[in-house]
Amino acid sequence: MATLLHIDSSVFSADASASRAVTDAFRKSWEEQHPEGTVIYRDLAANPVPHITADAHTAGFADPATHTPEQEAAFSARVQLIEELEQADAVLIGAPMYNFSIPSTLKAWLDNVVLIGRTAMTEESKVKGTPVTVVASRGGSYAPGTPREGYEYVQTYLKAIFADTLAVDLHFIVPELTMAPQNPAMAELVPLFEASRERALQDAAAKAKEVAERVAA
Repeated sequence: MATLLHIDSSVFSADASASRAVTDAFRKSWEEQHPEGTVIYRDLAANPVPHITADAHTAGFADPATHTPEQEAAFSARVQLIEELEQADAVLIGAPMYNFSIPSTLKAWLDNVVLIGRTAMTEESKVKGTPVTVVASRGGSYAPGTPREGYEYVQTYLKAIFADTLAVDLHFIVPELTMAPQNPAMAELVPLFEASRERALQDAAAKAKEVAERVAA
């Protein structure tokens, strides 16, 4: 049966989070295609993973037989996250933009699962080629040609990690202008926000179906 690894990192609840709304649309479409499948879910806002430590880091490059008790405990938690990623036939990640970058909880997860010689920079990686869909929501617009194009560090960073380092098959869905309904100064942008939200929800459902069919083939 197909396995989806679904990760949310928004600090807001489902009814107030643009990224969660779109990941939910993806997941529902996926589950329609794989009703008997497995979904591994991590809500990094509700249950943050440990930040990488010296013990967890150094253990990744040392012979397990030489691990100290501290290294063994720290690396065991890291391996659990890595194994979840390796087991996934597809990955779905909600990555809202906070202060021009990703939530620190998502960065902590990435620091744990990126392991050179296992998930990264090796032909033996079980992660390589896995379809990964990232919902990169943001309160404004950082698209090419906009005034804040140069402040777009979410997609650029995640491309470097997922596509270039982990060698996965990466796809972005970008709901933007999500602050327009709450910010009076952005009132004229509300129609653009609504169009972006609808497009993102449709893209999520369609992408889930596409990935599900690919996994089943």
